[in-house]
Amino acid sequence: MNYRKLGKTNFEVSAVSLGTWQVGGGWGGPFDKSTAYRIIHEAIDQGVNFIDTADVYDAGLSEAAVGKVVRERSEEVYIATKCGRQIQPHLAEGYTPLVLRKYVEASLRNLGVETIDLIQLHCPPSPVYQRPEIFGLFEELQKEGKIRHMGVSVEKVDEALQALTFSNVATVQIIFNMFRQKPADVFFQEAKNNDCGVIVRVPLASGLLTGKISKETTFHPEDHRQFNRAGEAFDKGETFSGIPLEKGIEAVAELDDLLGDVAAKAIRWVLMFDAVSTVIPGASRVEQVRANVQASALPPFSPAEMEAVAEIYARYFKEEIHPQW
Repeated sequence: MNYRKLGKTNFEVSAVSLGTWQVGGGWGGPFDKSTAYRIIHEAIDQGVNFIDTADVYDAGLSEAAVGKVVRERSEEVYIATKCGRQIQPHLAEGYTPLVLRKYVEASLRNLGVETIDLIQLHCPPSPVYQRPEIFGLFEELQKEGKIRHMGVSVEKVDEALQALTFSNVATVQIIFNMFRQKPADVFFQEAKNNDCGVIVRVPLASGLLTGKISKETTFHPEDHRQFNRAGEAFDKGETFSGIPLEKGIEAVAELDDLLGDVAAKAIRWVLMFDAVSTVIPGASRVEQVRANVQASALPPFSPAEMEAVAEIYARYFKEEIHPQW
């Protein structure tokens, strides 16, 4: 495993880490604690030392599983969690220092830790970035020893840029993959200029970039890939990166012809960008953890391969995707 500096946190984190939205066995099904424990232990066994969770993942079960396993291990493992998505309706007016403080304190109890390594606002509405008192709360929590650092998880590049105006924002979590390339054009250099860690989520476009999804694939009714393709429940960009499924399947076929083993290459592609601190693919099986970690050891892309991936993105998606996110 290779390790990279996570911005101004100065944490040295695994280049491939673990996202835990589906750690209990997959989207939509019941949460299986034993599956979650096995996946998290395997990730740490493979050298992963950064695990991302959230208070809303499986109603706190994911967060609790992460805390339990990390407390059992002797290695130093950094826990990142998120808060704010419990606010319903999810509007900027619902964000107050008092509400967010309660969520952070609940996460401390659920994780079973005294200090959260990294707390992130969980894709707050854009007007929240005009609310200095919200970001000031996390300075207070840091002084109280309840958090070590704060960051934001964003839906749009513009939000990522707004977040950089707050000096205590140590990290930005953002969607970046072969089908969502705008961050590299607009955001990454600014992140480097501000010593901001970049955490990349959805590197496989909700499984689309594994090459295992076809037009005949069916999904659990409670799987967001079934019910959120048009943004019925939350930002559609979180589902297949916001691209039309059939168009995505065509583009994946081209990538597979070009590169082979598209799932591993998709993760390795993300790591070609030095602004990226870590990429956090999810896993619903132990085998997926191993495959994700092994992808980091693949040879670098050649300039010709990078150009070819950029051309496929430009031809299929750029005109539609760039303006939306």
